[in-house]
Amino acid sequence: MSDHGNVDALSNRAPSTLSAPAEGITLLLEQISAGDRDATDQLFELVYEKMKRLASRQMKRESTNHTLQSTALVHEAWIKMVGSRAEPVWKNRGHFFAAAAQAMRRILVDAARARQRKKRGGDNQGFEIRDEDVAIRQDEDLLALDEALDQLKENDPLKAELVNMRYFGGFTNKQAAEQLGISTATADRYWVFARAWLRSRVEG
Repeated sequence: MSDHGNVDALSNRAPSTLSAPAEGITLLLEQISAGDRDATDQLFELVYEKMKRLASRQMKRESTNHTLQSTALVHEAWIKMVGSRAEPVWKNRGHFFAAAAQAMRRILVDAARARQRKKRGGDNQGFEIRDEDVAIRQDEDLLALDEALDQLKENDPLKAELVNMRYFGGFTNKQAAEQLGISTATADRYWVFARAWLRSRVEG
């Protein structure tokens, strides 16, 4: 992979993440919003395989010899999503998978930072997932992309969310547009702009 492979991969069209049973997810999300904690466990069982495929897709972008297990990433992401609040609330299944993608992104970025600290002689406390085979160049690519995305979010939150949904969440252009409340043509224009903007920041 090139130094900026993560940005190049933004052009790839990933399979849709939103293929999990729509009615079942919607019903469980409504129950969770109403405070039904049992529904949270049921939701995890329903979306587990879809989240695992999402996790595998994200890790493949980092390295071909990645040793981090997708199951571990799914469980870490789930803890992030439900562990920080008493009653997690997601508006719909699109919102849920976007949140899952964002949680996985944060975990992978934290892992990359932890590996770099370890390589520089710092400590690596508090992070349980180990994947030492990932090259530091890949870590630097991921961290550069993450920083650029944060900058884009400050300037244009809508475009940053579009990137998160399409690149990290596996949304199609149409699905992302529906979730964001914009036309597919607008989403496509935003996507082209965001890719160019991110490339300029990462390469700069």
